[in-house]
Amino acid sequence: MKEALLDTLLGLFDAAGQGAYVSGEQISERLGCSRAAVWKHITALRAQGYEFEAVSRKGYRLLQKPERLTEEKLFSGLKTKKFGHVLKLLDTVTSTQDIAKQIVREGAPEGTVVLAEVQTAGRGRMGRAWHSPAGHGVWMSLILRPPIPLPLTPQLTLLTAVALCRAIRTVSGVHAVIKWPNDILVEGRKVSGILLESTAEDERLSEVIVGMGVSVNLREEDYPPELLLKATSLRIEAGRILNRIELIQEILHELEQLYQLYLTEGFAPIRLLWEALTSSLHRPIRVHTARGVVEGTADSIDELGALRVRQADGELKTIYSGDMEW
Repeated sequence: MKEALLDTLLGLFDAAGQGAYVSGEQISERLGCSRAAVWKHITALRAQGYEFEAVSRKGYRLLQKPERLTEEKLFSGLKTKKFGHVLKLLDTVTSTQDIAKQIVREGAPEGTVVLAEVQTAGRGRMGRAWHSPAGHGVWMSLILRPPIPLPLTPQLTLLTAVALCRAIRTVSGVHAVIKWPNDILVEGRKVSGILLESTAEDERLSEVIVGMGVSVNLREEDYPPELLLKATSLRIEAGRILNRIELIQEILHELEQLYQLYLTEGFAPIRLLWEALTSSLHRPIRVHTARGVVEGTADSIDELGALRVRQADGELKTIYSGDMEW
């Protein structure tokens, strides 16, 4: 019933014509409900990614319909040989990581991608929540089975960061940079994050699930107030709506190319690419780790992807995990 009402409501806006206002009274009569119920239906559509303008005595105007992800569109421009050719496309999930964990146990092949329009419990590192509303972002997980020892897993986080940063720059034109260990920033605010979850057997990786979130078409009003100072979207920074499908295709293309480079030539070329795209090095930083706070100047990353920090006494301290601030 709810979906039928929403379809009827959208039909009213289509019939009125692009950019036309539809009065609350018209909507109320067509749906057979109160003005308060009309507002609830508008709110439900907004939660699905539709954008409306409400003006007193004029009614509501549909500004933007969400671009829905479809398998047909995603496959049509895919430039990869393997990544994304097995695809699980869903509407609403707790987290794409949860679905990927489930299907990897069922034997999903390397390169399988899980995509969702909405995550109700998206998460980042250390269990932090990830804001992932409908129709506005890329919420995606990729299954990998790299033949590498467990201690090399952090290298894959840096590889993913390079791929995301390059794809974002290509598709949006904004100057994205990498912040160690797992964030992509634009003008100092976070636009994308990475979460790797892995399982191992006999000290070798069995599989790695690479979770990626990119805030693509969110507006400032789509963010909770507490996130506005530290988060942004490609739409806000580029000043235009981006094509999510094009971005997904470019991310998978970059990931596959860099992953093959990594498997054949090791971490060294990935490290060079990461250093060229990062904003984390050669600046005063503070890193919160499980063992306390480390302050100094970010010097470099080592062969495992750990951060080297030169402290005031000149000593180099290696940090494998932590939260960096400038």
